[in-house]
Amino acid sequence: MKYMMFVASSLTPDTESDESDIDLWVDPLDASGKRVMGEVLAPVSDSTVVRVRGGKVLATRGPFVETSEVVVGFDILEVEDLDEAIEIASRHPMARNGQIELRAFQPWDE
Repeated sequence: MKYMMFVASSLTPDTESDESDIDLWVDPLDASGKRVMGEVLAPVSDSTVVRVRGGKVLATRGPFVETSEVVVGFDILEVEDLDEAIEIASRHPMARNGQIELRAFQPWDE
């Protein structure tokens, strides 16, 4: 099963994870093929929200919604089941400093 793993952080986190912590999480998962890919995202202040209203495209720079937590990165996991995805996500440094959201990929025909 494939899972999208959203990595969220507070806009003002209490602690910052050490970059080497991320490497300790990423390297074995990449080597095992459990992590298909992952990236860090640009700051929410650089985001663009796109909506279509009344047939017009509205593109708004910057965050659209007031929130205290934002998605700062993602990973795509290829695992046996949700239990394995949870176990992998629980080892991510941001599980301690932010939160991780897991969502299974759903086939188009369902």
